[in-house]
Amino acid sequence: MVQFPKQRSGRIRAVLGLWLCLGMWAAGPALAEPGPAQVNEIQERQDAARGLDLVMDGDLDHAQEIFRQIELENPQSPLGYLLEADALWWRIYYTTANLVDPDVFAATDSQNTPYDAHFEDLVNMTILKAETMRSAGQDVAHSYLYEGMAYGLKARLAGLRDKDLPTARAGKKMRSYLLKAVQLDPKLTDAYLGIGIYNYFVDTLSSIVKLLAWLIRLPGGTRAEGLRQLELVTRQGELSKDDAKFYLAKDFSRPEERQYTRSMRLFEDISKEFPHNPLWPMLVGSLHFRIGERTKGEEIYWQVLKNTAGEKTEVEKAVHQAAHEALQRLHPGENLEKLNL
Repeated sequence: MVQFPKQRSGRIRAVLGLWLCLGMWAAGPALAEPGPAQVNEIQERQDAARGLDLVMDGDLDHAQEIFRQIELENPQSPLGYLLEADALWWRIYYTTANLVDPDVFAATDSQNTPYDAHFEDLVNMTILKAETMRSAGQDVAHSYLYEGMAYGLKARLAGLRDKDLPTARAGKKMRSYLLKAVQLDPKLTDAYLGIGIYNYFVDTLSSIVKLLAWLIRLPGGTRAEGLRQLELVTRQGELSKDDAKFYLAKDFSRPEERQYTRSMRLFEDISKEFPHNPLWPMLVGSLHFRIGERTKGEEIYWQVLKNTAGEKTEVEKAVHQAAHEALQRLHPGENLEKLNL
């Protein structure tokens, strides 16, 4: 079993998002004695859940360590590779994205990062393992789920880089695999997280991107249906409730919705569940600005700046820099250190 920092453990939450709608490990007979394979599967699930807790809590180093151990212990499974790719996506996000704006599809014109090549390798490995698993007739529904989530990760990175066509193509494949997973196993409620995000995304494309979508025959979707599916997961998802809150909060913050108070409440819930990640209060502060509460928003920015002083981890460094830049925009030409005395 993989060890992880006690101060970061909290309760076990299998937080599996757009890229991780895994819905896995069906329970065996209630009174049956679990065999060695089932015991290993349960342990793998617990380790994965702990690692995902750490991802959401901003501890990417220990999360990635756990995911690599899962790969070593079960190299034929797509799970460890998928989870590690997820952790790498977050590294890329923290180092290149706009961390102040809670909008749903943050875009950046940054060039490739040192993480990109390994990220691509992990995503491709996940797809290969899932296809091999399906060819062998092993848990076909989940093999579609894993592969769909791998393409979801591809879409997320392309979207972060503001590459519309690759985002749409990967999203189309993600949707196809997730729908197959649900058709084979309707109990995979968590799969509706990815499907809901797709439906919302495709209905809020710009006119130019919609033309590109037409050229590649991107299936349609509706904003309302996407939000409904996300809300469904927040209520009934066994593995994705927290991540559904994250995406729903981001959607509510978009210009199409302008439901800033609802968005703020969701981000506050996430912040309470994952108190070591400074990104969550940062987004709460941003939403206070959206509703005209500048004093409260700035107060939160200052607190984030103070709490991330020393810049111990990659996440803290990134959020500290974002808070500094946000405050500098509010006080151009002034010395922030003196203002914070």
